[in-house]
Amino acid sequence: MSTTATKKSPNTILVGGKQRYYEPAPQGIDLESFRKVVTSRRSVRKFTATPVPRAVVDDCLDMAMLAPCSSGLQPWEFYVVRSAGKKAALVKACMSQSAAKTASELIVCVARTDRVDEFSRQMLREWPMPDVPPLVKRYYQLIPYHYTPGPLDSIAMLKKAAFSVGGLFTPIPRGPHTHAEIRLWAAKSAALACENLVLAFRAHGFDTCMMEGFDDLRVRKLLKLADGAFPIMVVAAGERADDGVFWPQVRFDRKLFVHEV
Repeated sequence: MSTTATKKSPNTILVGGKQRYYEPAPQGIDLESFRKVVTSRRSVRKFTATPVPRAVVDDCLDMAMLAPCSSGLQPWEFYVVRSAGKKAALVKACMSQSAAKTASELIVCVARTDRVDEFSRQMLREWPMPDVPPLVKRYYQLIPYHYTPGPLDSIAMLKKAAFSVGGLFTPIPRGPHTHAEIRLWAAKSAALACENLVLAFRAHGFDTCMMEGFDDLRVRKLLKLADGAFPIMVVAAGERADDGVFWPQVRFDRKLFVHEV
């Protein structure tokens, strides 16, 4: 049976004389429980030997993949490293940090720039409404061209010039166009998924350490990543040891970061 044939009609509401998709905001969310999850999340450097149940890991990964992402293209992958040999190699690639050595689970978050075309088509195949609006269809047909930098960024430079001229007359997106900009685009979405992941572990009563200190080349080789895939984070997860947090959290005064303009 095709994907289209299995689609259900979504809830709709009449707005301004037109039928619109309707998804009411959930009520009764416990703010203080959420605040406790956020404020108790720490970078834990040492874990106990207690394993994290597989069902918990799966649930946390499912919540990670609900993170916001540009155009819904989900430019991420998660590698749960469980084989003893690969886990030992990953610990070494993480410079044998205590968090990596003692973690019950090691999860590598990978950003992908090579699936824009594929996932644009998949978005149209799995569009959640009975019909794909013409503008939406056109948008996802054009996205792959927007994210095509060309050899040595040749196409990107032409697009940058054209968009710069257009920007003289109206606000216009200035990228991403180059290889570097597209990598940054993918990394931003993947990092949002990482945040969901670690908060989900905390909500389950486990802790994490997001490690950027690793040998990128060794991790790429270990996971046999394609050219358009690159690791952005290794997440260690497990039960917090009594001495797993090394010192109190330090956060500078909010006036250094929050500005009203």
